[in-house]
Amino acid sequence: MKIKNFIYAFSFLFLTTGCNDNFLDRLPIDQLSTTGSLATANELRLYMNQFYEKLPNHPAFTGGEGIAYDDARTDNMIFTTVNPRLNGQLTISNAQALNEYQDIRGLNFFLNKASGVKGNQSDIDQYRGEAYFFRAWFYFELVKKYGDVSWVNSLLSSDDESTLLARDSRVVIIDSVLNDLQKATTLLGTKANSSSMRVHKDVAHAMISRVALYEGTWQKYHKAKNTGFATSTVTDAKIKEYLTAAKEAAHVVINSNRWSISTSGSALTDYRDLFNTADLSTNREVLMWRKYNPAENIGHGVSKYLSTGGGDIGVTLSLVDDYLTRDGRPFVGAERTSVQGTYGQELLPTIRDPRLSQTVGVPGEPIRPGGTVAAFPPINQSGMNRNTTGYPMYKYIEFNNMAATLDDGMSAAPVIYFRYAEVLLNYAEAVAELGEDPQQVIEALRPLRQRVGMPDVNFNREFNANADYPFNDLGKVIQAVRRERRVEMVAEGTRLADIFRWAAADKLIVGKRPLGALFVGSNLDTENSPTGFYNSSLLYFDTAPAGKSVNFYLTGSAGTALRYIDPYKAVLPNGFGFKVNRDYLLPIQQRMIELTDGKWQQNPNW
Repeated sequence: MKIKNFIYAFSFLFLTTGCNDNFLDRLPIDQLSTTGSLATANELRLYMNQFYEKLPNHPAFTGGEGIAYDDARTDNMIFTTVNPRLNGQLTISNAQALNEYQDIRGLNFFLNKASGVKGNQSDIDQYRGEAYFFRAWFYFELVKKYGDVSWVNSLLSSDDESTLLARDSRVVIIDSVLNDLQKATTLLGTKANSSSMRVHKDVAHAMISRVALYEGTWQKYHKAKNTGFATSTVTDAKIKEYLTAAKEAAHVVINSNRWSISTSGSALTDYRDLFNTADLSTNREVLMWRKYNPAENIGHGVSKYLSTGGGDIGVTLSLVDDYLTRDGRPFVGAERTSVQGTYGQELLPTIRDPRLSQTVGVPGEPIRPGGTVAAFPPINQSGMNRNTTGYPMYKYIEFNNMAATLDDGMSAAPVIYFRYAEVLLNYAEAVAELGEDPQQVIEALRPLRQRVGMPDVNFNREFNANADYPFNDLGKVIQAVRRERRVEMVAEGTRLADIFRWAAADKLIVGKRPLGALFVGSNLDTENSPTGFYNSSLLYFDTAPAGKSVNFYLTGSAGTALRYIDPYKAVLPNGFGFKVNRDYLLPIQQRMIELTDGKWQQNPNW
């Protein structure tokens, strides 16, 4: 398909004062002008700075959107409120404007003007490379949300009427994204650390591996499951091309020898410390990150809310169960039930993969200056102090920073956009999907295991064949790399994309209720604190008394020997209502369909 060289104005998406305003004639009030010239390398740098601000943040408050809480819209964590997309509750009225096109317009303007700038060529190339990278970033975001969109890569004059274009196949868009990223790799500078916090050559290669792996697996699994979301013309050869590109781009970063897994030799703290260290400038695992500085009013609220042990969030039993035992076996059967009988024991690094105790709060571990994770979670609380599942989120808590744990906007835990661990995971998964030598997978994942003192991957030993394990029908190698990705990348903004590209909502979301810790059958039920918070008669009823409401539920019924915390039992009696023939993509605004005279059509089954 011929790629269209126009700017997709979508003027109707940005109107704020009336239908006669033309977006092409209006200057963005929140970014640099796109009507003047860019004359110097410094002006190029200043112009590009605005796009770094568009990258995801940590949330400023409990329940807010952001990287640290992103997994609350997956099977990894939950808020008190049910996620409407997972429950199939979104409607066309929820459709949002495609604001990414405003950023794409600015980048197209930049690329049009930057070629004429005089000055240090390496500086000019750097900022041009950043522009190609960010255009790829925004288009990738559009594809993940909507599938087919329109590829536009240069400016229209304000009097050109060809502003409303048909959608291109997502294959065309992804190929164009990868082409932009390849251009970026030839222009961007080479860095051996992330102190500049700007895009560099290895970030572009890492992004290629991310995008190509996403699209290769999306097309493979949606095609295999016949969901209707694979491109109808995609071939097995094209899928292999994407997976090969993912592997090769990751291999470039690996072979550069500029990056490594961050470790001081402390298996019980190194993983945790990566995510609560304010300055990662010299950390060789981190390719690109966002720095916070509360002293300059640039902070967030993650540590404040999570350091209560609550934050109106909780890690799910499903995630906790997916961590292997310390010697590399699935945590199942009588061993699992026995350990769960004493709250917190199943989290201990002597029993489980130490990444678990550095992700979920273990009683007695530091949680704020002078304070530790409580012996029992605050499941009896309300609001931001409540823990929804009995498993407190621990990753990102700055437990040595009093201000961060007390005040809004005082957290400085960074956002990591690209780290070497993901590159290794991308490489391992691409190799597994291509059916290549499994030894390459073992070697790629070895540094992740070594950091936390876990044994090398052993596909036979760690294969989970339990009937209730969602990926028990996968090959041993692919199952292993999916588990490794889940436990390594918790709360880093990747889980929902993984579920969707694997077309795995049918196994992980549909009809499922996220559960929490064992209650009846453990000392959560039998322990009586001085205030009686853990006396079971005060906490739950199987049937609400007359005139009373109940917000604490358990699996099973009275007399069941083992009963787990079941937060959504009342509101999701049949589990999540995610619609696999619809909810993998978001809806398109109806006015867009009307104003393009049907050139854009609604996504399937909306």
